[in-house]
Amino acid sequence: MGLKCGIVGLPNVGKSTLFNCLSGGKAQAANFPFCTIEPNVGMFNVSDPRLEELTALANPQRVVPATVEIVDIAGLVKGASKGEGLGNQFLGNIRETDTIIHVLRCFDDDNIVHVDGSVNPIRDKETIDTELGLKDLESVEKRIKALERAAKQGDKDAKKGIDVMQILLKHLQEGKPARSAKVEGEDRLHFKEAFLLTDKPVLYVCNVDEKSVVGGNKYVDEVKKVAAEEGAQVLVIAAAIEADIAQLESYEERKEFLADIGLSESGVTQLVRTAYFMLNLATYFTVGEKEVRAWTIHRGMTAPQSAGVIHSDFEKGFIRAEVIAYDDFVHYKTEAACRDVGKLAVEGKEYVVRDGDIMHFRFNV
Repeated sequence: MGLKCGIVGLPNVGKSTLFNCLSGGKAQAANFPFCTIEPNVGMFNVSDPRLEELTALANPQRVVPATVEIVDIAGLVKGASKGEGLGNQFLGNIRETDTIIHVLRCFDDDNIVHVDGSVNPIRDKETIDTELGLKDLESVEKRIKALERAAKQGDKDAKKGIDVMQILLKHLQEGKPARSAKVEGEDRLHFKEAFLLTDKPVLYVCNVDEKSVVGGNKYVDEVKKVAAEEGAQVLVIAAAIEADIAQLESYEERKEFLADIGLSESGVTQLVRTAYFMLNLATYFTVGEKEVRAWTIHRGMTAPQSAGVIHSDFEKGFIRAEVIAYDDFVHYKTEAACRDVGKLAVEGKEYVVRDGDIMHFRFNV
């Protein structure tokens, strides 16, 4: 399942540094605007203690965690919606992602250039929001014209689409993101045809200095207040510290480093977990001697749909699924033991897979 998170923000806020920490990549990070021109793409693992527990029990030859693709998108500037600063290219990169990680500079440092001359995360956020909103306005206006043409040719569904787009147009004109528009149910399906940027879920990442990583600072407080009004989530991360942690070789060294600065886990670990669940995803596992693997699905997927994540033939030829709840597997230690005590259920096509299920699919093509 191809899942993408896009890291966005103004130039010089720490996007590429954060990307490197997440992906283990080597994106260029430097003290000047537009250090990133082409988007850097990498993969990060979804930290899941359940996978570690299953690995300890099964002792497989290989372990494969769930992963999410992350894209480091070049810094946006005012006028991006009109093509400034390679804006059209950057906005196109954002359109291809499933969720947005919006990095905001929340620290003072005279040695690091700010593209607007001063540190003000709310202003920076509004700059990005404005450019994304302006691009969405353009997209919605084009969509309305296309629907009007379709309506004239007798398309009955086009009229409803026009009504929905008009609601959205007014909402965007008020400077509000599409994700907060009062459009529900099937009507919201019309949003997909407009390929909206501001309909994507957003996680605000406050990039702070070391002294603010535990308790935050005035900039973080401002961001949290605005994010609460939007119903958005906020994480506080010191990208420079995360870069230092990434250089440490052992788990013990990293744990000791985190303890020294008053943290129980790294910001990157929190970010990966939060971004994964923001996308309304769940995980099921396959467990065997050769491999223990985490598979990513959308919550609400049925057994055949979930099988299709492994291979399309599994969905087409689905017969049944053998399912063990994670807690039962951990308690009884093996599939055989779970079967003996009646903790292995045989489920059909209507079964909705639960987060943490251990699955074995039977199929015939």
